[in-house]
Amino acid sequence: MKPVKLTKKIKNATIIAGFPGYGLVGSISTEFLTNHLKCELIGKVWFDEIPATLVLHNQKIVYPIGIFYNKQYNLVIVHSITAIPGIEWQSAAVVASIASQVKAKEIITLEGVGTSNPVEENLRVFSYTNTKKAEEKLKKISVDGLREGIIVGVTSALMLQFEKIPLTAIFAESQTTIPDSKAAARIIETLDKYLGLKVDYKPLLQSANEFEKKLRGFVDQSTKAQKVQEEKQMSYVG
Repeated sequence: MKPVKLTKKIKNATIIAGFPGYGLVGSISTEFLTNHLKCELIGKVWFDEIPATLVLHNQKIVYPIGIFYNKQYNLVIVHSITAIPGIEWQSAAVVASIASQVKAKEIITLEGVGTSNPVEENLRVFSYTNTKKAEEKLKKISVDGLREGIIVGVTSALMLQFEKIPLTAIFAESQTTIPDSKAAARIIETLDKYLGLKVDYKPLLQSANEFEKKLRGFVDQSTKAQKVQEEKQMSYVG
């Protein structure tokens, strides 16, 4: 992994990280935040281990991992659309590097979890945190702790890696493994209460289809490119 270089000096920031996971909730949520808060791109990351694939959206490159900054709330937003298995620890290392550089006061990671809840409009939100302060704050906004579950992917790597830096994981129930904007809207609603962002989450539901198609297309392209690369490697060996 190449060193993470930020174009801005920042201190005591809160990091919000969203990586592809169940329902692609983290990626959709951070995409929404970068579009609806005044954010500037302060860094970008890609990995040599994955195929060279990118997304163009409105004639702009969407980087595998984009790092954005919002001055108003002193937020660093890590937005990822890289959904290749095997780079979870590298992705967590990216967050760790950013946290060190900005002297992060908290890391918030966003994730979707499967549910058997049949009521689509009443998707629940759960949390995990390693600090009592955040736990009390979450209780005040009626977010229960996730008591049982198996967490995989970048979120699990972050939860295992960070002990000294306050870390909070916010999980929204998702009824589908495909992009789930309704679960992402519940995440944004919770973040709004937790951080006082004053962000209206309703536009997420209105504009989600466009981003869902873009994200689904990128995930499909990445998966195909990975398979092609693996086939080439096998042919070299054979």
